[in-house]
Amino acid sequence: MYILLAFLVLVLAFLPFHLLKSPEGSQIQIKKIKVEEFNPEIPSNFTKRELRFHLSSDPKTLNPAVAMETSSTAVFGDVFSGLTKLNIKTMKPEPDLAENWEVSGGGKVWTFHLRKGVRWNDGEPLTADDVVFTYRDVYLNDKVPTSMRDMLVIEGKKPMVEKVDDYTVRFILPKPFAPFLSVVGAEILPKHKLEKYVKEGNFASAWNVNTPPKEIVGTGPYRITEYIKGQRVLYERNPYYYEKDERGNPLPYIKRKVGVIIPDPDTALLKFVNGEIDYIGVRAQDILYLATQKRKDFVVYDLGATPSTTFLVFNQNPRARIPKYKLNWFQNRTFRVAISHAIDRKGIVKLVYNGLAEPLYTPITPANRPYYDEKYYPRFEYNLQRAKKLLESIGFKDRDGDGILEDPEGHDLEFTLLTNAGNKEREMMGAIIKEDLKKIGIKVHFQPIDFNSLVSRLTAPPYEWEAVIIGLTGSIDPHFGRNVWHSSGALHMWNPRQKKPATEWEAEVDRLIDLGATELNYEKRVEIYRKAFRIITEQQPMIFIAAPKSMVAVKNYLKNVFPTVWGWYEPLKVFIKD
Repeated sequence: MYILLAFLVLVLAFLPFHLLKSPEGSQIQIKKIKVEEFNPEIPSNFTKRELRFHLSSDPKTLNPAVAMETSSTAVFGDVFSGLTKLNIKTMKPEPDLAENWEVSGGGKVWTFHLRKGVRWNDGEPLTADDVVFTYRDVYLNDKVPTSMRDMLVIEGKKPMVEKVDDYTVRFILPKPFAPFLSVVGAEILPKHKLEKYVKEGNFASAWNVNTPPKEIVGTGPYRITEYIKGQRVLYERNPYYYEKDERGNPLPYIKRKVGVIIPDPDTALLKFVNGEIDYIGVRAQDILYLATQKRKDFVVYDLGATPSTTFLVFNQNPRARIPKYKLNWFQNRTFRVAISHAIDRKGIVKLVYNGLAEPLYTPITPANRPYYDEKYYPRFEYNLQRAKKLLESIGFKDRDGDGILEDPEGHDLEFTLLTNAGNKEREMMGAIIKEDLKKIGIKVHFQPIDFNSLVSRLTAPPYEWEAVIIGLTGSIDPHFGRNVWHSSGALHMWNPRQKKPATEWEAEVDRLIDLGATELNYEKRVEIYRKAFRIITEQQPMIFIAAPKSMVAVKNYLKNVFPTVWGWYEPLKVFIKD
């Protein structure tokens, strides 16, 4: 699901390794790897030492159904499993608690067959009753405050969930729904532990941060043994976990983990350097600090371009409180393409991100395999001369010689550009864009404002804004961006909540987005969404700027390491080599 961003997020892509020099001349190894090159080894012995990793804050809850924030999901993510899970290599769902499934009824009936012998981490068997309870009594229960319900409801209708036998569950959908296999990757919950909370009507308070860890029961690879607020979370391998390696060794290889809670990222980085943490996500500003370290007992992995997008968008909403002549500018594709040509994306990557970003021209980034193909989508390269000629072609001209272009009615070509105050990257982008547009006769009033105020202007009447630099997170399945790309969407930012498409191209994007949600053939779905994204790129309603990179620093003794933005590939095979 896409949400408005006030900060940068982690990322993905794979190329060869290189070296970065610090000002003092020392070097740091920055590595990029291809998924085909990943060949995990089977350890000859298993260390007794625990894995130490960084948690940026305390969880707000230990209940997966009501968790809304990554601070919570980061704590209990390895405690639970779903019917399916994402294969990082293929970017497709694959079996997890469900061993296999069939689809019938024209794509509306999904029958899942559970693995036999799977147990909860307290030893109780997993059965179809747990799956039915999870979906019918929790996720689809209007009295439970869970965001999963929005993912499951299809055009306002809920699916039916029924038990066929102890190891078979059937979902009956109101209509075919292609992302369904991704949706059912949600955590399955234990009926024997949580049913009483549903019956008592206090499910939202179940499994809070004061709950004894032994009560937090899942089927995932680990179980929590201790949580001390502000300090740490301890884990041990789930003795009943079902997965094994090729030789029959139980997974995960690492038997114990400790999540060290450190809110300050600078302190966390120092603890990594001192060997108190085994791996950590690093920011662009951390790289030079790491390069100065005399002891290079780590590797930094360049994960590539983020699935989030940073962009400039003009207000095309006819209901907005902006001058009508400006609305006419913003609704003109040639105007938007001219501005796109005037944005120095490569310069922004160099100056704002110190080269640790990718120029962006499309609604998706290289992280979104297989939807991304740089040769398929048009690129509007930086060319101020081209930008000015395009503006002149639609009547803009400096009629009074003051250096500012005017439209045919004599209005100065000027607008106010907003972004969220405190986001240094976006503030720097705005300053660069302001100066470049000045070179071709455009006056920009750049104004960073409070993020909540910015979101209110973007998403609610009277929609009083002219242009903004902001970002969106990405998702693995494009359907979860429907509220951005469909003309009826609340986050269709340039003109939200349209009763009917305002333009022919938006109508075609709507058709493709709706078609993609019901097309069950994977290859056909990919092609449908690529067509939609190409139209959006051609029309430039959002002028995409850059996708920052993500870096993860990992100690050398950690083996079988393959981090990506979507998670670590085969993380259960990571081990510590003493």
